[in-house]
Amino acid sequence: MPRPDLAAMLVPLGRALTAAERPILDAHDLSMWGYVVLSRLADEPVRAQAALAEAIGADKTRLIPVLDELQSAGLIERRPAPDDRRARVLTITDLGRERRDAARAEIQAAEERVLAVLTADQRAVFVTALQTLLASL
Repeated sequence: MPRPDLAAMLVPLGRALTAAERPILDAHDLSMWGYVVLSRLADEPVRAQAALAEAIGADKTRLIPVLDELQSAGLIERRPAPDDRRARVLTITDLGRERRDAARAEIQAAEERVLAVLTADQRAVFVTALQTLLASL
C-alpha cells in the first residue's frame, strides 16, 4: 500500500502542534508571529524590516504591527543603522530573549509529549530529517 503524501501527514501534525502552542504563547503574551520574530532575532540582529520579513516568510506590511507591538512591550529595539540612518537594525532585548526562552521551553516540553510515542532513536531521526528537509528549501 502506498504511503500518504507528505503534506497529508505533516499538515495535521503542524495544526496540532500550532494548537498546542497557542495557549503557551498566550500565557507569555506573545502572538505566533511575535514568537517567530523573537526566535529569529535571538540568532542575530537583522538589518531592515524587509530583510526580517523575507527571513521569516512574512509579508512586510503585515509585520510592522507585530514589530510595533514587540517594541512597545520592550521585547525588541529598532535603531538606526550606523552607516545608513534610513535603515533600522532590529535586535532582541534581554526581556525579549527571556520571554522567548520561557515560551520555547514550554513549547518544547509540549512537543516532547507528542514525540513520546517514538523511541529516542526515532525522535532523533525524525528531528534530524525535519532539519535536513527545512535546510534544503
